[in-house]
Amino acid sequence: MASSIPYGPTGLGTAGLRVTGAAPPEPERERRQEQQRSGEQPVRPIPGIHFRAAVQPDPALVAEVDRRTRQWAMELSLIPPEWEDQFEGFGFGRSVCLAHPDHADVERLVVAARLLVAENAVDDCYCEDHGGSPEGLGARLAIAHSALDPLQATPEYEAQWREGVAADAPLRAYRSAMEYAVRWAAPAQADRLRHDLARLHLGYLAEAAWSLDEVTPPVWEYLVMRQFNNFRPCLTLTDLVAGYELPAPLQALPAVQRLNALAGNAATLVNDLYSYTKEQRSERPHLNLPVVLARRDALPEREAYLKAVEIHNAIMRLFEIESEQLRARLPDPVLARYLTGLAAWVSGNHEWHCTNTHRYTLPDFWTQENAA
Repeated sequence: MASSIPYGPTGLGTAGLRVTGAAPPEPERERRQEQQRSGEQPVRPIPGIHFRAAVQPDPALVAEVDRRTRQWAMELSLIPPEWEDQFEGFGFGRSVCLAHPDHADVERLVVAARLLVAENAVDDCYCEDHGGSPEGLGARLAIAHSALDPLQATPEYEAQWREGVAADAPLRAYRSAMEYAVRWAAPAQADRLRHDLARLHLGYLAEAAWSLDEVTPPVWEYLVMRQFNNFRPCLTLTDLVAGYELPAPLQALPAVQRLNALAGNAATLVNDLYSYTKEQRSERPHLNLPVVLARRDALPEREAYLKAVEIHNAIMRLFEIESEQLRARLPDPVLARYLTGLAAWVSGNHEWHCTNTHRYTLPDFWTQENAA
């Protein structure tokens, strides 16, 4: 496979984890480590954003998930020394523990953490600034998806495929994370995960096409792309991590599929909003909802951002209202547990974003001068 990803420790690509050279000063590193040990995190939600409080995880559990995830990543040579602080600052353990308060055991949390690491590796190294490019992305993603959905061919070519996967760090991460997930997943859950990761890859390709063509799409087209390029593969683990299976007939209901999409869309627009400042500073221009609103609706930067908050809030409220309506219309206890798990994931995702000061800073849109 032609790829700009070198053999060996390519690490977690860090389009969202900006590598600026030196590690942070030792007092800052110690402060962040102490916050992680104590569970204390500064909370600074976007003013006016609609969210529900997350269930706070046990700091010892977070530390154990982090330890196991880091050990796995090091075994796969995903973290070169110069990126260790960025890996630590992401907070993979805290992210999955916040998102899955209803979990069966630590091993299933590690399933979610490994997949999260692998998804970030593919995104950053294939699509973003750390070896990634929109050019040739389709071929790279097809090969990447084969790490999740293995090649079935003659022994000779299957052996060559295995060698190709083993030689590329993001592919190693995808294959290893998926193989671990399959140990805990029912067959339908594993197939659902592969399907939702294919949706993710489709979204990557749409964004890459706009980048190559230097196009800013209409807002509705951007939202279509974001419905695929979003956190749905993480949310689809809700029942797997909790140790049960939402039966396929319930999962396939149009109302459940709509709620899966609304939850994923709300969670992903949270990322658009909290990563806005970071993306504005990026070497390569990024599309996000505030940027698209500013360009297509001819809005000032601040107004576009605040309108994006309103769109997020409207989607969040639709998710909440329609979840309650479905519970009343179809009072199935397994479905109720699943919907509660989706809501918990959305809440935990917001909490992780609004407390991760290592990655995110808010734009200065609420000072007296800028609000005038």
